[in-house]
Amino acid sequence: MEKRYISHQSLMDWLSQLLQDNKQIYAPVPKGNKTDFKHIRSVDEISMDHIQTTQSAKAIAFPRTEKLFSYTREKGDVTLQNYDTSIIAETVVFGIHPCDAAGFKPLSGIFNWDTKDLPFNERMKRTTLIGVSCTKCDEYCFCTSVNGNPGNTEGSDILLTRINNEGYLVEIVTEKGTVLTEKYNSLFEAAPEVNKEDFLADVPVRFSLDDLQGKISGMFESEVWKKQSERCLGCGACAFVCPTCACFDIQEEAKGSTGSRLRCWDACGFSLFTVHTSGHNPRETQSQRWRQRLLHKFSYMPERLTVRGCTGCGRCSRACPVDMNICEHLEAISQFENLKI
Repeated sequence: MEKRYISHQSLMDWLSQLLQDNKQIYAPVPKGNKTDFKHIRSVDEISMDHIQTTQSAKAIAFPRTEKLFSYTREKGDVTLQNYDTSIIAETVVFGIHPCDAAGFKPLSGIFNWDTKDLPFNERMKRTTLIGVSCTKCDEYCFCTSVNGNPGNTEGSDILLTRINNEGYLVEIVTEKGTVLTEKYNSLFEAAPEVNKEDFLADVPVRFSLDDLQGKISGMFESEVWKKQSERCLGCGACAFVCPTCACFDIQEEAKGSTGSRLRCWDACGFSLFTVHTSGHNPRETQSQRWRQRLLHKFSYMPERLTVRGCTGCGRCSRACPVDMNICEHLEAISQFENLKI
């Protein structure tokens, strides 16, 4: 892994040159008391002082609504127009935190579990992630409890860590990262001798991941799910802000002899998510849906895909309108014999 240094001014110059070279850049942009990833036109829009964006960056590779194909019917014949990969622009995601960058690995596991998903994979091929390490955190952050850390390079093509008021340590992690820096080599300097860990946020470990995974897979019939879900509204906010949730629905949009098939975000916490055509719902209560959410992330995905469906970003807890805190619930499950809720 190559290491360099870049000053803050040179970083802004670099991003400005990428914009001039017709790169599509998404970056954290503040609006009111929230910050979210937006398609920027100028580096002046970028926030560098937030703890976490309200939503994750997953929509860049897995849009909220996406046309999978369209069709035309004429005289009994149907003509399909397949997904057009040429519409996908070369994209740079700047300012993504390590917990978000790590979220693309679970997404890739889901979208490549069986049939390889063309839209997702083509978007990822054309996306370069420039991460920024976390130098501060809040009470909702728990990346260190799920084998992450505020300076984790996994998932990023380039990771920046602020080491002084003037600039950043640059870790070039992948070939994509090398390509993105080579053309602008004059903006980078030799890396100083520093210990990156000295500049990272202190995120305490909240629970033992081994204890959690050793217990949760055997708790299908436990009363814990009912107790933990009593406040849950089934609103789906947690799933929509999560960097790894990938539930979707397929909708048909038709008008006359033409139509499209659309993939739209969905959530396993919604009451209609598992309703069969017969009317039977195998997860008819919110406790069953809450159980599915946690078992999927911490039991089913590790067993089937060898990745967890949680990066410890804490967004679900921040977004929950009834203050359900996933980290507190996971901590309680990991200490199940002393569980008191």
